[in-house]
Amino acid sequence: MARTPNTERRRGGDKERENDQRADQRIERDRESDEIIDKLVYVNRVAKTVKGGRRMAFAALVVVGDQRGRVGFASGKAREVPEAIRKATEKAKRDMIRIPLKEGRTLHHDARGTFGAGSVILRTAPAGTGIIAGGPMRAVFETMGIQDIVAKSTGSQNPHNMIKATFEALKTINSPRMIAAKRGKKVGDIVADRDGANAADAVKE
Repeated sequence: MARTPNTERRRGGDKERENDQRADQRIERDRESDEIIDKLVYVNRVAKTVKGGRRMAFAALVVVGDQRGRVGFASGKAREVPEAIRKATEKAKRDMIRIPLKEGRTLHHDARGTFGAGSVILRTAPAGTGIIAGGPMRAVFETMGIQDIVAKSTGSQNPHNMIKATFEALKTINSPRMIAAKRGKKVGDIVADRDGANAADAVKE
């Protein structure tokens, strides 16, 4: 069957639309990558003894986030520090998770997290408190966009365990909208119950 000019023109138009869509997706990915910030948390140097001497390698722990609730972490290994950081950053961007924030500045409720020997406690804070946390945890909160929080590490001071325990705590954070969807209630009812419980606790204290 011979191709008609209309068929060729239609196929050409489809290809142009596909190319335009791919270009838009590429631009969107570039824009997202520009908005994401990364922080180097820890670099570990490892020496391997071989026949010709000692061979050095580096492992970098990196935290990335968009300062609007999305955050991720990863570690990368390479012979050079910049390459290890690049590998960790790319992997962290692929494994980012979204955490709901209250008023865009703090957590909705307190949380605890453990990983291995690491244990952390995260507490909400009023406006103006700032980030009160140790080095590895501070990097997570800054990249995530939290402005007010009080955090304490009560376990291992190993940066990897602290970061992983912090993420375990963050994964337990639920917003009133999420709780309302699970219980089949309205968001206003969930907020009212929470405010009532907080008032009762204040009276007891």
